[in-house]
Amino acid sequence: MTVGHNIQAENAAWTFGNNVPDTFVDHIRQSVPLYEEGHDLICQLSDFFVSGESVVYEIGVSTGELLKKLAVHNRHKPSARWIGLDPEKAMVKKAREHCADVANIEIEEADVRLYEFEPADFMVSYYCMQFIPPRYRQEVINKVYQSLNWGGAFILFEKTRGPDARFQDIVTALYNDFKSRRGFSDGEIISKARSLKGILEPFSTQGNIDLLKRAGFVDIMSIQKYICFEGFIAIK
Repeated sequence: MTVGHNIQAENAAWTFGNNVPDTFVDHIRQSVPLYEEGHDLICQLSDFFVSGESVVYEIGVSTGELLKKLAVHNRHKPSARWIGLDPEKAMVKKAREHCADVANIEIEEADVRLYEFEPADFMVSYYCMQFIPPRYRQEVINKVYQSLNWGGAFILFEKTRGPDARFQDIVTALYNDFKSRRGFSDGEIISKARSLKGILEPFSTQGNIDLLKRAGFVDIMSIQKYICFEGFIAIK
C-alpha cells in the first residue's frame, strides 16, 4: 500500500526502516499540523533550560531535524551536548549524516526502554512516545523524570485521542480533511491509517497528563494544540 512520498506500508505493519528515512521529512511535514512551528517553539523554550554545560536528549530523533535545529539555536553554548536516540538503524544513519557538521551532536542507536540516561536539563519527545507500546510507556516517562535535573524540562508532543467517542469521530474527520487538503489521496489516507493499526497508540490529553503526573511531574502545561496534535511542557 502506498501512503505517500514513495513509502510503502502494509496493513498493521508501519515501520520507520526500509526507505522511509529517504522521504520522511517531507512526509511528516505534510502529515502533521504545525510541524515546523512546533520545532521553532521547542527551540525557543530551550532558552529557559539549556546552559553551557547542559546535556539534552531527544527521544526518537528520526532524521535529526529537530536536534540539529536545537543545537544550532544554542550554538553560543558549545559545551552543551545534544544526544539523539533512535532504535531504527536506517534513521540513525540518516540522522548522523544530517548532523555531521555539528560537533556537539551525538546520535545513538538505542531502545529508550533500556537506555541509561545521564542527568539532563532538557529532554524532548516529538511525536515518538505514541509509538512505544502502552505497557512500557509509563516506565519510559518515569525514567525521563528521574533523569532530569531539578528545574529541568520535558517537552512531549503527541497525537491525542478525543476524550469520548463523539469527539473522537469529529477529530478523525477533521484530521482526514486536513490530510486531503494537504494533497494526500483518499487511498493514501486510508492506507496510512491501516498501516498504523496497533503501532500508533495515542492517549487522550488527560491520559498523557496522567502519565506525567504518575512519573512525578507537578508543573505541566499545554503549549500547542491543533485538533488531535498537542504539545506539553513538564518541569521537574
